[in-house]
Amino acid sequence: MIKGKEAYLKKLTAGMYIPSQEVGTNLDGSSPPSVFIGSWNYPRVYAGPMIAPLHGDTTIMDQPESWIPEKKTQEEIIRYRLSLIRGKRPVRVTQLQNRYIDKLRDISLSASSIESEAQFSHSPKGMSFSDEHTPFGPSAPLEKLEISSSRWDSNLEKVYYDTDLLAADAVFDLHKKGRNFSSIEKAFSVGTMGLGRRRRLVPTRWSITACDTILANRLLKKVREYDPLDSIQVREYSSLNNYYAVLLLPTAWQYEWMEAFHRILGDEELLFSDYERNAGKKGYSRVGGCYYSCKMAVLEALAREQKQAGAIILREAYSGYVPLGVFNVRENVRNAMQETALPFEDIKSALWYICGKLRMPLKRFIQQSDLLKEQLQSRQTTLSSFT
Repeated sequence: MIKGKEAYLKKLTAGMYIPSQEVGTNLDGSSPPSVFIGSWNYPRVYAGPMIAPLHGDTTIMDQPESWIPEKKTQEEIIRYRLSLIRGKRPVRVTQLQNRYIDKLRDISLSASSIESEAQFSHSPKGMSFSDEHTPFGPSAPLEKLEISSSRWDSNLEKVYYDTDLLAADAVFDLHKKGRNFSSIEKAFSVGTMGLGRRRRLVPTRWSITACDTILANRLLKKVREYDPLDSIQVREYSSLNNYYAVLLLPTAWQYEWMEAFHRILGDEELLFSDYERNAGKKGYSRVGGCYYSCKMAVLEALAREQKQAGAIILREAYSGYVPLGVFNVRENVRNAMQETALPFEDIKSALWYICGKLRMPLKRFIQQSDLLKEQLQSRQTTLSSFT
């Protein structure tokens, strides 16, 4: 299924042309701070900074956690991201002791934007959109990189110097201290966490899913200790040409993610899904990183509320939707989980409520599902009830 989804999203972005920042071979600007590490040709990958041709505070350009609460439009987000120029240089993921990696680490751990100068082998070109990572603008190989001195974030600095602290413990400790997910992920990506000799660079898209997974696994251990909800609930949120409905059931933990792409390219109505029962997930999800981002966001809220639940999430993407990375799922679901819960007496009435918000027939979601279908059958509710 993941190949079908990937092929669809590639087709969705293939015909896109959005003007990105034009720069020459020399760039003098500010990094938000931001770095990007590719996965192609692993373990020898392309790594480098992302720099805006602006001076001053560019933090907003690489801080996804702030975009939805501040009601940034899709156009504003794309404009931020395509203003970031990616420099790149081939490096081996285990070779962390060199001046270039030192500079990438300084950028990633910086507490604020950092002034940078870059010289490229040719004028940066192109742009990148992905369902996994946030977009960025043109890129080119780096000939030279200079950065100003920076003050590191104290929490990230402490983790870097603790070479006896496991990477998973570092990620969870930083989350508990309220560090932004994007800051944690970037620090993880440039090899600043984990046991000393085992540290290495981690490609950005892998780092995002790794951090989501680490947090979800730790949060699930806590959530399993709590009593289930005492009623069926729906929480919902809409933004960036998406609608999210979180159906919470008064059961032990179980989880299903369903996403629909509704007439974005033409008349297509596509559905993709994956799920796990109480024992958890084995193997990588067939729908990609969004599965883990959503799971983390739901468990984060349940742990905060000290409740356990089964969670079935329905997402619809509409005309105008552009893949912006899994932050889109994580932050929208986080916002949904902060909305006032709507209680329902039974699953049928909860689904009828959601049905009134969806553009695709609810029947399609039920047919695609595994856990939702089982829940209806266990409550002797038939598919014909929603036709």
